Amino acid sequence: MDTLTHEPLTSSPIEVFRRRGRFDPIDDRRVRAAVAAGAWVRIIPGVYARAEAWRALRPHEQHRVRVLEVTHRLETPALVSHHAAAAAWGIDTLGRWPERVDVRVPRASGGRSTGRIRRYPLGVDDVATAPFGRHRVTTPAQTALDLARALPFVRGVAALDQAIWTERPGGALTDLAEIEHLRAAQPSPRGDARASRVLAFASTGAANVRESQMRVLVVELGFGLPTVQERRVLRSGRVAFGDLYFPDADHWVEIDGRGKYLSPEYTGGRDAAQIVLDEKARENEIRRIVRGFSRLDALDAEHPRRVYDILTGDGLRSILPRP
Repeated sequence: MDTLTHEPLTSSPIEVFRRRGRFDPIDDRRVRAAVAAGAWVRIIPGVYARAEAWRALRPHEQHRVRVLEVTHRLETPALVSHHAAAAAWGIDTLGRWPERVDVRVPRASGGRSTGRIRRYPLGVDDVATAPFGRHRVTTPAQTALDLARALPFVRGVAALDQAIWTERPGGALTDLAEIEHLRAAQPSPRGDARASRVLAFASTGAANVRESQMRVLVVELGFGLPTVQERRVLRSGRVAFGDLYFPDADHWVEIDGRGKYLSPEYTGGRDAAQIVLDEKARENEIRRIVRGFSRLDALDAEHPRRVYDILTGDGLRSILPRP
């Protein structure tokens, strides 16, 4: 079992209203009117939240609320796993989050999914777990391994990268050694080869799932394996980190998301014009110390040809033809 330095998130990030709750009695007609008007959203049957608060959450935070509400109703203790466990630990993933809550069950019980529960008959013995209210939840290492075995390669990489990300507030949730230890201790013919590939490709420096997705894509496009979060001291004295860097070509790649220009965490009170000017000055400094420079949008990872054209247009060479 992991030596845990984090705890799963067991409280809701927003206020929820339970129609059957003793402390929040809500009139059915009022609920229907509020949902129809778009003021409230239904999380699961009988549980609602204010729409503005719900939309402000990131997808994995929304799923955590759903997990908490579904497990609150379960009559018997469950082992929360896969996407549900990822949400409980704050591990983001690529793609749409499921509507059902994932749980591991004994192998002999089968994997039927009913109501709000999706069952994985992978067994519950010798699984690394942690307390989750009156339930249990797979640890970060176990969760990352389960997802690496179950998901397509790029999505498995993104989830595992998030679990081992060293710059996470409070530190990484787990590390590659712990995940590999669990993989060796829990051999599985199903998904093990994929999990081994994911472990070999994972990086501790990917700050978000789009960076992971782009790293997988540029390798698939024939540009070679980049380093992540390349550190350089610029001539002005400030430190810059490159999202992707190709050492052989001395080529620096920035991946821009909306957060760089909109999130208070990054804007620091600056207006849009000042952010653009500061970013341009930073880019000019970087260009002076590297041979090549490219700027990609995070959503470009969904468009391989666009990424190929941008990188080759900026002078980075691929060993593969244009897709």
